[in-house]
Amino acid sequence: MKYFAGLDVSLEETAICVIDEDGRIVREMRAASAPQAISDALSTSDLPLTRIGLEACSLTAWLHDGLRDEGWPAICIETRAANAAMKAMPNKTDRNDARALAQIMRTGWFRQVHVKSRQSRLWRSLLVARRTVVNEMRSIENLVRAMLREVGIKLGTPSRTKFDHRVRELAGSDAEVMAMVEPLLAILNTMLKEFARLTKQVLDIVRHEQVCRRLMSAPGVGPITALAFRATIDRPERFASSQAVGPHLGLTPARYQSGETDIQGRISRCGDELARTALYEAAHSLLVRSKKWSSLRAWGMNIAKRRGMARARVAVARKLAVILHRMWADATEFRFGKAPAAVTV
Repeated sequence: MKYFAGLDVSLEETAICVIDEDGRIVREMRAASAPQAISDALSTSDLPLTRIGLEACSLTAWLHDGLRDEGWPAICIETRAANAAMKAMPNKTDRNDARALAQIMRTGWFRQVHVKSRQSRLWRSLLVARRTVVNEMRSIENLVRAMLREVGIKLGTPSRTKFDHRVRELAGSDAEVMAMVEPLLAILNTMLKEFARLTKQVLDIVRHEQVCRRLMSAPGVGPITALAFRATIDRPERFASSQAVGPHLGLTPARYQSGETDIQGRISRCGDELARTALYEAAHSLLVRSKKWSSLRAWGMNIAKRRGMARARVAVARKLAVILHRMWADATEFRFGKAPAAVTV
């Protein structure tokens, strides 16, 4: 007899349901949301579990790795497939969700999600922290601009490092305004220093990471894009083909087809948003700022002439993702291609 388990994970407690191969519930229990606590709870059933399913969430990677280390056959499954099964339950409870996950494990109707290595997860957390600081700095700068416009002061477009000086130069004589703006400038200066520290950490990692340095041989790809791609893909061999990387990152058009209806929409935007954004920015840099000729840039510019720069950036970002994966898998540098021969008269 085969047995399967479903774990509905919440922040403090996890609901556990164990069923047999006929779908009958064998045991239900609850445990603290920690690998050792869940492992101890599963051990009390003393049943040979074939699969243990967890829905993807913020705790999943930690719990998955911990259960695997204890010898349990834990599997992380895609959230959309899990939600589709859970909707069949009349009432939304942790107990019912655990039952639904156990049934998914029994029937095999799930899509397994790759759980990234701890190092890749830490790298991604670093990039998210850096981006969060940038976004918050931008919000505070916009707030300062709005406050100064109320008294008729327009800052213009000073660089981030000169923002504080520009504000004091234009509004320093107005004591009332400066009393409100001063705390915000102090926060900005502190955030700017910490932003520099986070950026230095990224640069230090990339400097010693061979894969990132190889990816940076592609035009438009800098340290941020290289590390974001490295952390998102984690292991290149998990993709059967480099062509699968584009859809994985949400850089291919979504499609809806039913009967005579066949609609191709914008890009799906599924997958990792951090890597997708980094590749889009890299594509923009390749098309607009790169001065060295490459077949990729020529291809992108041809698309820009026919369909506009916005579509060209998306197309180049998708193709760049495919190329970076192939460079990584083959351990090769970027190939610029053969430049067109000059026309002689």
